[in-house]
Amino acid sequence: MKTGIIITGSGTILFSTTADNFEDPEFVKALRAKGIDKYIAFEVPEETLRSRYGQHYVVTMADMKQFDLLRIVDVDGQRIFRNFDLAALSGPVLHDGHEQMRRAA
Repeated sequence: MKTGIIITGSGTILFSTTADNFEDPEFVKALRAKGIDKYIAFEVPEETLRSRYGQHYVVTMADMKQFDLLRIVDVDGQRIFRNFDLAALSGPVLHDGHEQMRRAA
């Protein structure tokens, strides 16, 4: 399970995925289904997410309305930014709406 933060034009999303990486075509397809074509993704250590969100994380992982390829944990950008030290994030992975993606230097 990978967890991460996506920054989009409409806000910030904290998520979990079973994809091997944020460049996985199925993961990109799942984001597109949510209307997200352009984004910047950062990996968050799963244990950090679990410790910061506690029972909410457990409930999200068990939510039968979501699917494992993309489970949304939080959409409140202010709360997400308060909960994570930006220096601890891995990435970013940049996706500009095309099939080609790249990691920032």
